[in-house]
Amino acid sequence: MNDTPLKMHPCYKEYLWGGTRLKQEFSKADAPEVTAESWELAAHPDGCSTVAEGPLAGKTLAELGALDRRGVWGAACGADEKFPLLVKLIDAKRDLSIQVHPSGATALAELGEEGKAEMWYIVDCAPQSFLYFGFSRRVSPAEFLRRAKDGSICEVLNRVAVSPGDVFYILPGTIHAIGAGIVIAEIQQNSNTTFRIYDYDRRGTDGKPRPLHLGRAAEVLSYEPIVPEECRANSTVVFPEFTMAEMFSCRYFRAYRIDVRRSVELRCDGQSFHHILCVEGAGVVCAGETCRPIRRGESFLMPAAMGVYKIQGACRVLLSRV
Repeated sequence: MNDTPLKMHPCYKEYLWGGTRLKQEFSKADAPEVTAESWELAAHPDGCSTVAEGPLAGKTLAELGALDRRGVWGAACGADEKFPLLVKLIDAKRDLSIQVHPSGATALAELGEEGKAEMWYIVDCAPQSFLYFGFSRRVSPAEFLRRAKDGSICEVLNRVAVSPGDVFYILPGTIHAIGAGIVIAEIQQNSNTTFRIYDYDRRGTDGKPRPLHLGRAAEVLSYEPIVPEECRANSTVVFPEFTMAEMFSCRYFRAYRIDVRRSVELRCDGQSFHHILCVEGAGVVCAGETCRPIRRGESFLMPAAMGVYKIQGACRVLLSRV
């Protein structure tokens, strides 16, 4: 098990703002026609990804961990901890709601809430696409509540134009929203806790307005303004056959962008699994004598005990680990 690349099959989410691009352009032939998110690496009560093929087909991340927690998840994943990451592809055909996530310190365990820090990589976007990212000036809790209720909240948010390849780190407490026309790869803590602030007066499939969470949002928001900017790569190395950039590193995860022109050799060191998500092009993932094709929208879990493996071809992949 620990010497084989494990192709993952995602869990699909059909939210009302989703589109058709994941099914049509990102190797999701079995996805619903309208798909908002594909959870590529997930072990959460709200959705689990599974091994797609081979003798372990159908196994969840939790089941893999039960078979060999240290060998698959890695030594950095504590014995009493749940799987640490959730990796998604998101197709926002329509604007997402204005929202905020709590930190571990502000989440209330007795309510089943969990902290959520996340990183966005802009895979593709329509011309003039944008996202909302933080307050443009300081607001008071009273002003926040008033604007959330009267629909003017966007007037005090940073509206940030985006381009493919941009990276943003969304700290807990930061008000934010993905705009229409954007496909995002999201790497985050394994949490599905979101406090919805404003939803453009939309109604759900039941015909009722979707619920808002203004009280909890007001408690966890950072009201200070931020200056939005692309998260620059912490370090970049360029070789003839590949380029690797560290997109972001924090206490919860590390994320890298690797542009493979011919071949790159990587190594799982036993501390953490690697998750490989292809966002452009195509190639093969090889470990020992085993090679598996990978194309845009597909992902592989590389067990922590695997050791050396290679990615060959002409592709861009995102690598995440703890």
